[in-house]
Amino acid sequence: MPRLAQERQLLAELHARMWEAGLVVWTGGNISQRVDEGFLIKPSGVDYDQLTPDSMVLCDLDGRVLAGGHAPSSDTAAHAYVYRNLPDVGGVVHTHSNYACAFAAVGQPIPCILTAIADEFGGDIPVGPFAIIGDDSIGRGIVETLSGHRSTAVLMRQHGVFTIGRDARSALKAAIMCEDNAKSAAIALQLGRPERLPQAAIDALFNRYQNVYGQK
Repeated sequence: MPRLAQERQLLAELHARMWEAGLVVWTGGNISQRVDEGFLIKPSGVDYDQLTPDSMVLCDLDGRVLAGGHAPSSDTAAHAYVYRNLPDVGGVVHTHSNYACAFAAVGQPIPCILTAIADEFGGDIPVGPFAIIGDDSIGRGIVETLSGHRSTAVLMRQHGVFTIGRDARSALKAAIMCEDNAKSAAIALQLGRPERLPQAAIDALFNRYQNVYGQK
């Protein structure tokens, strides 16, 4: 199978996994994957059960459509801005997952009160600025917030979650972990006043998970 066809197939499968994980409803949310030509992204307003590899829209790094039979996601300009300004990023995910969006709605970061948050995000999951959908304003907020930050997730104020990764799969993992930890943190905050982990512990946990955990 040609490389671009393989990337289209993978992106369709990842959108199905995002739906199965309960991170999106109706036609909201999107995933993109960097490719040699630019990036592939979900089409706008297409039901998840109707997505196919051929549905994915190929855009250049300015967000212009190169190939595809659909209009691209309304977040295309934001994704394009991220790819232009963060060259190590190979995948971007956007969700409106409930618990993380609750933190975004009140403008509060998800505090690093669990080892799983330290493992994946290296500290608090930050809040980015409010930005209007449709141009690169959201992308600017993502880059400004995450540049120099260990977190691969940002809660865009009163909007939703954006995550980045070395590829689309790792960005989706970050989105799933963000929502799972947001749920735990929200419950903990209802039960009492959870303490943030000590910074030395956060650093040690992050280093172990990122550099030692798993198969090499």
